[in-house]
Amino acid sequence: MVQAYILIQTEVGRAAQVAKEVRDIAGVTEAEDVTGPYDVIVRAEAKNVDELGKLVVARIQAVEGITRTLTCPVVHL
Repeated sequence: MVQAYILIQTEVGRAAQVAKEVRDIAGVTEAEDVTGPYDVIVRAEAKNVDELGKLVVARIQAVEGITRTLTCPVVHL
C-alpha cells in the first residue's frame, strides 16, 4: 500500500468546493481546505505507485477548479 499527501492549488474561492469533491473520490482518505501556499491538502492511498499516479491524474486533477497538484508519497522506514 502506498500513501501520499497531495497538495492542491485551486482557483480563487474554490478551495472548499474542491475539498468536498475530492473527499468523495475512492482512494482519498482525507481532504481539507487550508491556508498558505496550497489551498487543499489530501491524504490518499493506492495499491502501488502506478495506481497512485492514475488516481492523481485521472481522478483528482479532473476536479474543476484545480490549477496545480504536488504529490508527496509517504516514506516508511
